[in-house]
Amino acid sequence: MKTVVFAQGGMGIMGIRRLLLDGFTVDLIVSDRDQPGCSVDMVSVEDLARELSIPCVFPANPNQFGWMERIRDLKPDMIFSLGYRRELKRQLLAIPAHGAFAVHESYLPLFRGPCPVNWAIIRGEASTGVTLFEMTDQPYAGPVLVQRRVDIAPLETARTLSDRLMHEADTMLAGILPRMKSLDIPRTPQDPSQATTFGELTPEDGRITWEKPATELFNLIRACSPPHAGAFGLLGDDMVFFRWALPAQDVHHEPGAIVTSGETVLVGTGYGCLRPEEIEVNGRTLKGSALTRFFHEHRGESLQ
Repeated sequence: MKTVVFAQGGMGIMGIRRLLLDGFTVDLIVSDRDQPGCSVDMVSVEDLARELSIPCVFPANPNQFGWMERIRDLKPDMIFSLGYRRELKRQLLAIPAHGAFAVHESYLPLFRGPCPVNWAIIRGEASTGVTLFEMTDQPYAGPVLVQRRVDIAPLETARTLSDRLMHEADTMLAGILPRMKSLDIPRTPQDPSQATTFGELTPEDGRITWEKPATELFNLIRACSPPHAGAFGLLGDDMVFFRWALPAQDVHHEPGAIVTSGETVLVGTGYGCLRPEEIEVNGRTLKGSALTRFFHEHRGESLQ
């Protein structure tokens, strides 16, 4: 079964290895050096391609005629998109003889769009999932082949959740790929009335609105924790990135107010407080006594 694989990051590497284990051939890998998107695992697909002696290309737009002709000349049976962030257009999706398929890190039709792991955490979801679906000219809306639901742990970060979803995707593919190789491909239409769609996560989405409840801000912090840019507030001219903080709902102070008592540091929110545990200011990471000293110096001030 001949394939062309569009791949990035850990999901791409896992998927390529899984395809090869299940007897598929990968004649070309298409990746992207310039668009990491929201992946939390920047593993190099290029290194894997070199290790496996598979051609690997990096088109700025894979839907251009020349790239489509190169893929058409390979006569792939299937196309797979695994962690790849660029949209594949209808003409390209029509090339493979038996369909084009993608793994998405959500339980479709929920959280269509880029960065579904981050948005699921930001929205306070108790669960999410992984889905293998057929790509159509309507992004993320094609029929589902198989999916697996995954609970989101209370202290889950985007990195830990993405790692667990990758392992679930590996299990999911191990179960379905032998059937797909035999052209036994189940297709279940999505219910569009249940669909939710979220856009690209931008640095500005990490700006903390202190009037929101502490639990919502905690969700934002864990969704934007390293290796992402981080959730942040402004203290004068400085950006304070909250790498980790926990909600304290039993105490209340004005939104953004910095309150210190001994070793305890609190920042007020719309309901409850945040208890910072690790921050970054001007390139310095502060935690423990260094964090306490920093906030002692600014007690009585307010984050914006």
